[in-house]
Amino acid sequence: MRAQRRRDTKLELSIRRQLHARGHRYRVDYRAEQSLRCRGDLVFTRRKVTIFVDGCFWHGCPLHATAPKNNASWWAEKLMANIARDARNTAALESLGWAVVRIWEHETVEHAVERLESVLDARR
Repeated sequence: MRAQRRRDTKLELSIRRQLHARGHRYRVDYRAEQSLRCRGDLVFTRRKVTIFVDGCFWHGCPLHATAPKNNASWWAEKLMANIARDARNTAALESLGWAVVRIWEHETVEHAVERLESVLDARR
């Protein structure tokens, strides 16, 4: 688990490049609300939009999630805790007026950027 990158994944960097090229400015790996422990991968502070780029394995993608065979009960508990934490963080941010966008690692960069821009345009 130590080898898993917390930030600057290939998809995250690609999305950041596209957004920056289109004129969007954001904060990286930023705590949107100081009262919460979660950090968004990309945060647009003025528009109150937080983006999380989630890995299919670690966050329980409905299309690509797998269950490890070794130490299965520990992994099931670990992955379910991740999913529950994501839901709590999303609910907490939304209750404070933030829009939360979750992008799966299997999404194309173009599709992700289009989704993000539609949310950003709606929050102007």
